[in-house]
Amino acid sequence: MVNTYKCTFFTTPSHPHGHAHTYARMHVRTLARTHTGGRFTMGTDEPEIPVDGESPARQVDLDPFYLEIHEVSNAEFELFVNDTGYKTEAETFGDSFVLEMMISEAIKKEIDSAVAAAPWWLPVKGADWQHPFGPDTNITHIMDHPVVHTSWNDAMAYCKWAGRTLPTEAQWEYASRGGLANRLFPWGNKLLPKNEHRMNIWQGVFPVNNTEEDGYAATGPVTSYPPNKFGLYNMIGNAWEWTRDWWTTRHSAEPQQNPTGPPSGTDKVKKGGSYMCHKSYCYRYRNAARSQNTPDSSASNLGFRCSSDAV
Repeated sequence: MVNTYKCTFFTTPSHPHGHAHTYARMHVRTLARTHTGGRFTMGTDEPEIPVDGESPARQVDLDPFYLEIHEVSNAEFELFVNDTGYKTEAETFGDSFVLEMMISEAIKKEIDSAVAAAPWWLPVKGADWQHPFGPDTNITHIMDHPVVHTSWNDAMAYCKWAGRTLPTEAQWEYASRGGLANRLFPWGNKLLPKNEHRMNIWQGVFPVNNTEEDGYAATGPVTSYPPNKFGLYNMIGNAWEWTRDWWTTRHSAEPQQNPTGPPSGTDKVKKGGSYMCHKSYCYRYRNAARSQNTPDSSASNLGFRCSSDAV
């Protein structure tokens, strides 16, 4: 049976603490009747990075759910912190990872270590969600950008406060695809449709030169670029987004209903890629692409958006 897709938008009632969140409610409608959920093809049989577990393609059915139309912004996260006094894990640990070229020369002089496999990643003391590129930076002029330096644990704490949770990997990918089957990106297969940028990734030579042809050297506003057919912004690029699932690279090709990943693990799945992604280094700004980090990890390109079950 052929599926057609419909997306309904609404704003939730104001939170008790005075803010509201805009969501997209997703469900699938067949030509015969309205389903209470959605069916789509998750993953791919043509993986670009096989070791990441992008394959196989498999049929997945999902119950209805809500997903925020954009990543959680600095302004929204600030409301949470002001209301609860929450301290992120980056703040507790005292440092977080930042791209080398975004760090001031003064701060670089204080750094004496790096990630051997990725020397452009530097642990910066005082880097956190309010100081994304080090203690001498702030978010005053980027309150509409995605909050970063948020661990999985931080993201879950925010979502719980907001009465929500993180999306499963399947929910996230269903939403990103926007009703389009077997496409690389949320809008189709062309990187630059009509020669227009649709996502915030790296242009130039990674990691030494970003030509910023998409308009941004680092994160951009959470509503940058046109949304996909479900009305969702920046599902790929800008900032990586945490999902609820534990990481595994082994997937059954059998049809699945509301998959939630393995029951336990060491890493959590993140999706979407970020402004640091370049095809030569991290070709993970695709619907089927995926990566992972430990739940306490944070970095200057790692954020999230919340979801909830349909009501």
